[in-house]
Amino acid sequence: MAVSNIRADFHAELQKVWEIVTSLEDTAWRSDLSRVEIIDDKQFVEYTTSGCQTTFTVTVREECRRWEFDMENDNMHGHWTGIFSSKGNVTTIDFTEDVTAKKWFMKPFIGAYLKKQQALYITDLRKALEHTS
Repeated sequence: MAVSNIRADFHAELQKVWEIVTSLEDTAWRSDLSRVEIIDDKQFVEYTTSGCQTTFTVTVREECRRWEFDMENDNMHGHWTGIFSSKGNVTTIDFTEDVTAKKWFMKPFIGAYLKKQQALYITDLRKALEHTS
């Protein structure tokens, strides 16, 4: 099991950050995804540019405050928690992934992989917010 957390501040309105992060219809800003398939209001599937597909099941959705889901693919399963807050004109996101590798040989690398993915996500989100300002 690996737990990875990333926290970042953005000079953007909380509502705007929330909309970009939680929109499943507009994911073009994500450089790691080729597409997202929406199953229903609680479940969706992300397809990476390398062909991996991950199924997400939303467990908590509190508008502009908290978004959580369980996730699973051939390589791992786990839970993701996103906390959103703001102070003045600064929005803070605090994202935590708790993931278990399904394959024993992946266990030593899962933590580093999560950190890399989270850093890419923040970079992509910053770019998306710059284009909407």
